[in-house]
Amino acid sequence: MTQIDTPVALGILALFGILWVSFGWWLGRSNRTADDFMLAGRNVGLAMASATAMATWITSNTTLVAPQLTYQFGIWGMIGYSMAALGLILFAPMAQRIKQLMPQGYTCGDFIRIRFGRPAWYVFLVVSFFYAIGWLVSLGMAGGILLQALSGLNYIVGMTTILAVCVAYTLFGGLRAVIATDFIQTLIILVGVLVIAFVCLRDVGLDTIYQSVSVQQPQLLNLLFPAAIMFLFNNIFFGIGEIFHSNVWWSRAFAFRAGIGKRAYLIAGLLWLPIPIVTGFIALAAPALGVFPPSPDMVGPLVAAQLLGDIGAVVVFIVVFAALASSLDSLLAASSDLLTEDIYKGLINPGVSKQKLLIISRRTVLLLGVATWLLCLPRMTTLGALLNFTGAFVASTIWPITFGLFHTRLNGTTAALAMALGTLCGLLAYFQIGFYVAALFSCLTSFLVCGIGLWRSDARFEWRLLTDMERDNTQPGHLEPSNEH
Repeated sequence: MTQIDTPVALGILALFGILWVSFGWWLGRSNRTADDFMLAGRNVGLAMASATAMATWITSNTTLVAPQLTYQFGIWGMIGYSMAALGLILFAPMAQRIKQLMPQGYTCGDFIRIRFGRPAWYVFLVVSFFYAIGWLVSLGMAGGILLQALSGLNYIVGMTTILAVCVAYTLFGGLRAVIATDFIQTLIILVGVLVIAFVCLRDVGLDTIYQSVSVQQPQLLNLLFPAAIMFLFNNIFFGIGEIFHSNVWWSRAFAFRAGIGKRAYLIAGLLWLPIPIVTGFIALAAPALGVFPPSPDMVGPLVAAQLLGDIGAVVVFIVVFAALASSLDSLLAASSDLLTEDIYKGLINPGVSKQKLLIISRRTVLLLGVATWLLCLPRMTTLGALLNFTGAFVASTIWPITFGLFHTRLNGTTAALAMALGTLCGLLAYFQIGFYVAALFSCLTSFLVCGIGLWRSDARFEWRLLTDMERDNTQPGHLEPSNEH
């Protein structure tokens, strides 16, 4: 059933589109170099830093996929998704370490290339771009699903509009605009989610929800539901892998003022933790409200709209739009940085000036937007299945990055094998068992490879190479022999 009139939905999109694009243009006036555009001058303070980390992690997946997984897996789906907060919390000390080791760094690709050498760097870039495209497509799809669920507007129209808005203000303002809009979007998301949860408890109640689920879908309350338990552990490693490897989070570590990163990520993780529980909880009210979505990833918006009526549908629309924008802009900016710094500057034109790099970075944002739009045109699967496909890739990077940041003996050959074999095993599990185990198998395989590599290694990395940002690293990892065994 249509909840928002089409003119109202289009009006909301137009209002937010004009607001964000104008704000991005205004903030982008001070961008003169690639450092300004890509890293906001490397001087972001604690309040903005915490808000952008939290808002970026409150994605369409938090507002759409968390209810979907609760609807499919019950209690463990809700709790399992909230465990993705561990990624932010565990990345806190790593952000501090990254800033100390690479004060002039730009991307996570810089770290992999200098720390492990080019073979591992090539594998890492493949992993990163598969993940980035998967996440971009899931966000674009979510835009179309949002409009389709709440207004009946065509899926392609919604997807196109949200992509165009985010590309436009990221193109004008760079990371500075991304972080500033994230701060506002965080406030919108928090207020909206709390209002929806309160109304759900007031109008439906825990007893009614429990009784309805017990009768119609009792497996959702079963704490021994096998697939749900596997999803719980899978999502922990998936969330950690998403953050540890992604330039979305590394670029912020470089952009935050010295001494800010650790506190910002810790605060963001603790504040984010209850959000998926709240958004997932409302999906359990679906049976009691007689809501049976045509696709599981529509359950969150449809339940919220049923609870709050026409006004509620507008609130949900704005909240999910803010969540989409806060992640889509971040991913566009970070992926553009990786393509510009690692591919264009690293492989095509090493001597490029910072002014030319700024132009290339903006063009890359536009190209990413167009590529995402083309891939979103055919709606191939649900958001949950699409997103978890990328888990096979990202979970393989957890141990190479962790050991690479804190241990001198992990070499480039081991890191490359860990990422490649971990990804292959994760993909095999995804297709042979299910999407809820891909990250788990990938992470375990990568850990075993890294463990064997460390046991057999007799080499040691020189940390100064990262600090100096040395680029002539044809030998994997710049490793020197060591007497330590």
